[in-house]
Amino acid sequence: MSTDRLRNGPVFDKPLVKTIEPLQFKLVGSDSVATAFPIFNSTDVPDSLIEFMLEEFNLEIDKGQTYPQLERLSKQEFINYWFASFCVIVLQTDKTIIEETSDWQSTLLGTFYIKPNYMARCSHNCNGAFLVNHRQRNRKIGYRLAQLYLRWAPLLGYKYSVFNLVFATNIASWRIWDNFKFDRIGLIPRAAILKGYDQPIDAIMYGKDLTQIEPDLLVMD
Repeated sequence: MSTDRLRNGPVFDKPLVKTIEPLQFKLVGSDSVATAFPIFNSTDVPDSLIEFMLEEFNLEIDKGQTYPQLERLSKQEFINYWFASFCVIVLQTDKTIIEETSDWQSTLLGTFYIKPNYMARCSHNCNGAFLVNHRQRNRKIGYRLAQLYLRWAPLLGYKYSVFNLVFATNIASWRIWDNFKFDRIGLIPRAAILKGYDQPIDAIMYGKDLTQIEPDLLVMD
């Protein structure tokens, strides 16, 4: 897939490669084959898959513990948010094209987006958000999504990664970023009013230099 199709990416730093192809790998501790698809536009994705991703995202909003949004998104709002620049969709398949299916519940493993965290002059600093199919959890899919993020974000021209709001109660998330040697670059006290908590929750800010990623973090054997 040609990186010329990248929309709303870094202004001053162009992609390091001409194409990014689907990447196949095995899930951690499993023989299950997954394929990561680089997506430059929502028109490259079957409508039924977008609708399934939307429902998964809205379930997270309903839980009120991981994302800052309060209200469910409409389909167009989700497209504008998730597909604003570049995203990755990981399916349990050995195919290298996304084929329509009636069983996204079993096929979709997870997804994430990559886009600038700041406007033009600072757009080489990227941000990402991650979503794992709730039916596929406890398979270390988040670990593989993190590896893909670190593989592909630099190829798009990004130099540094910033995660603005990793809630202190989201143990699964901050454990991943600690394991992947992200730096804790800040703390926002009482950042979020989350469901199930009597007091506002702190948020950790994470950062990582994408020009000096440790090679062992990218091994997907």
